[in-house]
Amino acid sequence: MKCIRYAGRKFILENTRELALDALMEILERGSYSHLVIRELLDKYNYKDGREKAFIKRMVEGTLERLIEIDYILGQFSKTPVSKMKPFIKNLLRMSVYQLMFMDSIPDRAVCNEAVKLAGKRGFGGLSGFVNGVLRSIARKKEQIVYPDKEKEEGYYFSVKYSMPQWLVDKWFLAYGREKTICMLEGLLKERPVTVRIREGAGKKEKEDWLIALKDKGIEAKEHPYLPYAFQLQNTEGVWNLPGYANGMFAVQDVSSMLVGEAAGLKSDKVGSQLDGQMEELLVLDVCAFPGGKAMHIAEKLTGRGRVIARDISERKALLMNDNIERMGYKNLEIQVFDACCLDEKLVEQADVVIADLPCSGLGVVGKKRDIKYRINQEVICQLEEMQRRILDVVWQYVKPGGILIYSTCTVNPGENEKMVEWFTSAHPFEKKSLSPYLPKALMEEGAEGMLQLFPGIHETDGFFLARLERV
Repeated sequence: MKCIRYAGRKFILENTRELALDALMEILERGSYSHLVIRELLDKYNYKDGREKAFIKRMVEGTLERLIEIDYILGQFSKTPVSKMKPFIKNLLRMSVYQLMFMDSIPDRAVCNEAVKLAGKRGFGGLSGFVNGVLRSIARKKEQIVYPDKEKEEGYYFSVKYSMPQWLVDKWFLAYGREKTICMLEGLLKERPVTVRIREGAGKKEKEDWLIALKDKGIEAKEHPYLPYAFQLQNTEGVWNLPGYANGMFAVQDVSSMLVGEAAGLKSDKVGSQLDGQMEELLVLDVCAFPGGKAMHIAEKLTGRGRVIARDISERKALLMNDNIERMGYKNLEIQVFDACCLDEKLVEQADVVIADLPCSGLGVVGKKRDIKYRINQEVICQLEEMQRRILDVVWQYVKPGGILIYSTCTVNPGENEKMVEWFTSAHPFEKKSLSPYLPKALMEEGAEGMLQLFPGIHETDGFFLARLERV
């Protein structure tokens, strides 16, 4: 039997279902991060047919995305509680229920039969009758599943319906209201295209040729409504295979992240770079830069008239960022390994702009990294808020008087966002400055007070927060 080693563990190669199940075991039982497991899995099997890769990806991501609802359904049809099941059987059933409930193109009979075969093949033949009975019962009665009472148990109902932990549903209801929370929950379950930023200096002909090359590959590309250099790509299976990737035509980056580069106030023209009209050599410092999209975007905007220092605490992350910088060809961007909690005396009051995109709960990108919602809890959020305060207590000192600090997170949580900015401006010599002059027309009004909270399902971006703060 042919085997491969993945993340130090054996994955037995027989069919796509088996591969998807092993990935789920790696994520749910061993704690590996879903986006890393899926990325490495697809990298290893890049030679596989595109439909096979898409099937594996959808089964893994879909099962994670709907996990709370799937476990709720299993609880109605299995005499053995999900928590008491053997890990292999539990995840085999979860993956199979996802197929039964959310993949109409697969016959129910095939789902049940393949699950039974897989149980026997992996040494669980004694439980094949249990697997078969549970799945066939769900297949017969899927229209009769009873969900929590929406009127009596509203939080629990929305938790199951949208597979979001109830404590988080309740938290969002309190912070943002029922209507906005439901929009977010729906938005996080929608399929998202890959968003890329093309080189702003790309000529019209080069851009047209790139779009034609994508179309020839069956990739649908649509210009994003917020920024003219942002495109949404459909039908992609691995961006590294796309036309223009190898020669640095584009970088993968969400529009919310691109807005940080806009909010910094950097303008480029034939003469050079300006920070709100100042003509001088500029220094931009990104203190927690990985994966490097914001730093690269800003380096491009500086067009050689200034430089960017991008830092992160991890040597591995620094190496990954360097790979992207070399591919994109940026000469004015330097990667450094440095702990943002430590003060670098050499850079005190040296930076025109500091980018502080700090470690956060990541609740705005749950739609892309599905396992985040099962890892995060209120205790972890409190620890992250404390870390954000520690870092901000240090990095504000790098900003020149009159310079700008952009604070941002990829989360939807007032404690890490609006409340953090209020704490920061009350404790440090900074004040909020309107974002409106730097934002797309559709967002100008929302950024007038110097802060912008983007919501999945409401804005055409990830959930994201940014604030423009000036040192006074």
